[in-house]
Amino acid sequence: MERSANAENPVPPDGQVPPRSPAEPRPPRRRDRHGRGMRGPVAPPQVPLSASRAEVFADLVQDSVERLERRWPQLAEVDFVILEVPRLTAEDEAWGADTVPLGGTIPARGDTPARVIVYRRPVEIRTKGRDERAALVHDVVVEQVAEVLGVTPETVDPRYEDGEE
Repeated sequence: MERSANAENPVPPDGQVPPRSPAEPRPPRRRDRHGRGMRGPVAPPQVPLSASRAEVFADLVQDSVERLERRWPQLAEVDFVILEVPRLTAEDEAWGADTVPLGGTIPARGDTPARVIVYRRPVEIRTKGRDERAALVHDVVVEQVAEVLGVTPETVDPRYEDGEE
């Protein structure tokens, strides 16, 4: 039985399918090759599972900052920055092999506002769960804000507990 090439049957009589031109769009795939349908996202965007670790960490820092801004309105003028890891420079050699900073500050200069820096990876490595991470993030933010304001961490947040014994 011989087939002819027409609008209903695009296969030419010789059985060879002509190559598709590059300008011609490919028809959308309706199903995967096993016939079970296309794979979709594991979780919808509004579900916390789809948030990256960096986004979750940024939310923890933001929560801590908002909590402190209610008590210290001048923090609205301070920039809060999250970096992955601290950069090791010649002056930082004093850290030693045992310590890595969890945060830092850059004082205000001229028109540049003061900055509080929180280092994400060192904080994540030192914590096991979300609650522990949230507590450590808040402690780091409190300590750095205290340094910017020139007061003790207990003054910045009366609930602050110094973890060192």
